[in-house]
Amino acid sequence: MAQLQDLFNRAVEPLPEIEDESFASYFDSFADKQVVLLGDGSHGTSEFYQARAEITKRLIQKHGYTMVTVEADWPDAEAIDRYVRFRPGPKAQIGGKAKMFEPFKRFPTWMWRNREMQELVEWMREWNKSQPPGRRVGFHGLDLYSMGTSIRAVVEYLDRVDPQAAKEARSRYGCLEPWIDEPSGYGLASMRGMKDCESSVVRILRNLLSSRLEYLQSDPQDGEEFQSSKQNAYLVRDAEQYYKAMYWSSATSWTLRDTHMFDTLQRLLQHRPPPEHKAIVWAHNSHVGDARYTSMGTRRKEINIGQLCRERLGPENVAILGCGTHTGTVAAAHEWDDDMEVMAVNPSRDDSWEIIAHDTGVPRFLLDLRHEHLDPALRIALSKEKNRLERFIGVIYRPDTEKISHYSQAHLYKQFDGYIWFDRTHAVNPLETIQPATPLGKEETYPFGL
Repeated sequence: MAQLQDLFNRAVEPLPEIEDESFASYFDSFADKQVVLLGDGSHGTSEFYQARAEITKRLIQKHGYTMVTVEADWPDAEAIDRYVRFRPGPKAQIGGKAKMFEPFKRFPTWMWRNREMQELVEWMREWNKSQPPGRRVGFHGLDLYSMGTSIRAVVEYLDRVDPQAAKEARSRYGCLEPWIDEPSGYGLASMRGMKDCESSVVRILRNLLSSRLEYLQSDPQDGEEFQSSKQNAYLVRDAEQYYKAMYWSSATSWTLRDTHMFDTLQRLLQHRPPPEHKAIVWAHNSHVGDARYTSMGTRRKEINIGQLCRERLGPENVAILGCGTHTGTVAAAHEWDDDMEVMAVNPSRDDSWEIIAHDTGVPRFLLDLRHEHLDPALRIALSKEKNRLERFIGVIYRPDTEKISHYSQAHLYKQFDGYIWFDRTHAVNPLETIQPATPLGKEETYPFGL
């Protein structure tokens, strides 16, 4: 342990304050990748959002990245994308009157609906003002919890381009109508043999794809509206599978979710292909850190987006950065649908990676974990620590049961390409603290935007 600590201490690179104009330049060596994944150790820590925002700005300004993709649903994130890329969009009909779709109004609102994200979104819009349309930076959601909203988006698109197809889509999607507001109930009904809508939602997707050339001819935004509708149709298909899997295998449902996130990322890269376009991914450490080197993969046989990026895009085309902290405060809820609270974060456990980072005495640092950048002695020492614990705080935080609720074994050296450390952190600055009622039964997170 003493040798590991000494080697670790010598390897870390102290970072300036996030507000320092040089902060993001420390990450330039990761910027030659097709995809950079930026993780966070909680969904409610200001420093994690601020640091990722500054790194993202640098990647956009200096290294040509044109897509910010986040652990959020496609329709909600698209409202932000229309704003930052100056894309016109259809207005939702509410009570017979046109009204702009208001995104991310479900629990936990603080995850994306916070001051830190608001600043980044405004920066992206200002940056895009000076860019030609094809080079404007997009904001896209990777997650799959918007089944009802995505169904409406597909039907509304077809209403505009192919009314007969819209009529058929309404009929086929009607299979899912009883569960639009409580989609987890569909999984239970399916498990009991009461309903299975798979063939209906797959048929709509196939019909949409088969009409691609016809629909693209009437697309005033060079394929953006078709791309969006296609993604919503894929989302409904994958959500139908996800809600069925929830009731018989948590590992399968997690893998389905992260596979959907990777497939969405890959479709974006096909729509705006590299090397001209490159993508940044914002998601929790549990999603971006390679699952093969945590108990997610070794024990529960789960797959995540970080693993899929390395396997399918090639590790040479991917950089994964995680964030961690020792103590401070975090915005979280004690239970699903509870209101947000600012909670004290327990100090790191003695058997955790966080305590090793804390004991360096360095308030902020970057640890470069890439094989060629590590001292061989530290690489060997890190390789022996496969059972050390890492803390994962999502939108729920249960400090009284922290070990069982929030710690998991992780092989830090293989999990990430770099580890960003903030010894003491603070809760995000939310735009709301009172949470709206949200259907129960979803142990994962809902994303929220501005």
